Amino acid sequence: MKRATMIFATMLTMALVMSWAVPAISEELGIVNINTANVEKLMTLEGIGKAYAQRIVDFRDKNGPFKNPEDLTKIKGIGERILELNKGRIVVKDT
Repeated sequence: MKRATMIFATMLTMALVMSWAVPAISEELGIVNINTANVEKLMTLEGIGKAYAQRIVDFRDKNGPFKNPEDLTKIKGIGERILELNKGRIVVKDT
């Protein structure tokens, strides 16, 4: 029984450490959750200036969260090129 308790405690500790590490790793890699990012964070994406970032926030406020990164193309001026420039950096997670 002691061994099972030790294994459980180790797994729980690792889960806690990972829950703290993943956001930090995402930040370092420049990952942007388009469902939660503010204007400044959105501006870190290639080809997204202040005006486009504000359009993203306004669209999200009006229409609800994005379902996938490709939904950004519903915003005037944002097309496949911007998606390709930011491939791997744009994520869509629940708010």
